[in-house]
Amino acid sequence: MTKEKFVEKVAKEMGTSKAKADKMVKTVLNSISDVLKRGEKVTFVGFGTFEVARRAARMGRNPRTGQEIRIPATKVPKFRPGKGLRQVVK
Repeated sequence: MTKEKFVEKVAKEMGTSKAKADKMVKTVLNSISDVLKRGEKVTFVGFGTFEVARRAARMGRNPRTGQEIRIPATKVPKFRPGKGLRQVVK
């Protein structure tokens, strides 16, 4: 499902305009992003948890040349589904 279709679904469910639904969706996504940027986690009980995971630096290999390269440490967003979401998808 694209963001556009998701916004349409939210607008229909809430009985509001697409513009208001789009603003609501953007607000939620931006709020989650801001919290993750600060290194905190966001938990929706029954749905899941968004958090920041740290990947350690490691050695990799360039697939084209076979030369070893150093891959620097980084932080990546991570989502762990909650029990309720897992049961719905099952």
